[in-house]
Amino acid sequence: MKGRRKTVDSGTLVTVIITCLIKPDKIEEAKRELEAVIKIVMAQENACHGVRVHVQPKQPQRLLIIERWDSEEVFTGPHMQTPHMQTFLKKAETFLDGVAEFSFWKEIVVAP
Repeated sequence: MKGRRKTVDSGTLVTVIITCLIKPDKIEEAKRELEAVIKIVMAQENACHGVRVHVQPKQPQRLLIIERWDSEEVFTGPHMQTPHMQTFLKKAETFLDGVAEFSFWKEIVVAP
């Protein structure tokens, strides 16, 4: 069932918000690594319902990553233990400027 998405009520999903700073000379490397790992996540992990990466225009080394998952437990458990995430986390140590911050949110209002 690789790449196949199951239908999930959006009210049951968790939104993961990740903020981080990238070393100024490593921004392009970070983008490449993020694109590569997101492609794998979306192809292999059915519990992920989307990933968006944003940059702060006035501070281009600052990233905001928004992910939608079946649950916080799936994100922090099985997802973070996959070989592709373990490899990415090791690579991220070379381009992160400090520690990424993670928070978990539930949607309560959705505009049509």
